[in-house]
Amino acid sequence: MTASSETGRASPGLGDGTLRNVLSDVEAYYSARVAKHGATPLGVDWSCWATQNLRFVQLLRLCDFSVPFALNDIGCGYGALAAYLAMRHATTGIDYLGVDLSKAMVRRARRRFAGPGRRFAVATSCPRVADYSVASGVMNVSLGHPLAVWEGFVADILRDMRRSSRRGFSVNFIRASAGTDGQVADTVADGLYRTSPQRWIAFCDGELGCSVETIDGYGMREFTLLIRCKD
Repeated sequence: MTASSETGRASPGLGDGTLRNVLSDVEAYYSARVAKHGATPLGVDWSCWATQNLRFVQLLRLCDFSVPFALNDIGCGYGALAAYLAMRHATTGIDYLGVDLSKAMVRRARRRFAGPGRRFAVATSCPRVADYSVASGVMNVSLGHPLAVWEGFVADILRDMRRSSRRGFSVNFIRASAGTDGQVADTVADGLYRTSPQRWIAFCDGELGCSVETIDGYGMREFTLLIRCKD
């Protein structure tokens, strides 16, 4: 457990200037990735189709596929989740909106996957309220920003997902390792943000008023949080 979750402190958001800098860095990074690798998992910093799809399985455990629903895909990239839903859940009526900072990503997503029930938007926050929202990997690559800045960015994303989700939202994180003293601490080493489930469970419960289920043990050094709105 991190010191943050033990003390129960809330995570501050970022000031407008700092937030703009972080958003600009994230947009530039992923636009460069997709320009180099194209509409592939490497283009959004995943290693392969199999692990990318395995993450989708965990995130979508939140959703009830027995009835139609609206879904926001935050940090949608080139639209891989839209393709996955069409392949695995074609019989469920899903009103899908993919949102990304990168115009280059959204251009590719629209060209490949836009159609009835599937739309994409360039935006820094979600432009609509849906039943569910998901975000795969958008909190992992910290791009050299200090820990406090990056955690403020993560907190802002989670607040916006809570605002734009009626029933719940789901996210994934890289898991932090215990140090030599046995304590787990949040880090931004090697340009990646690593954390513990307890850190963001405490935030989503205490500040956002949600219940949280942790999904792990699916073969990768990460975890998924399924966050359900209580009201």
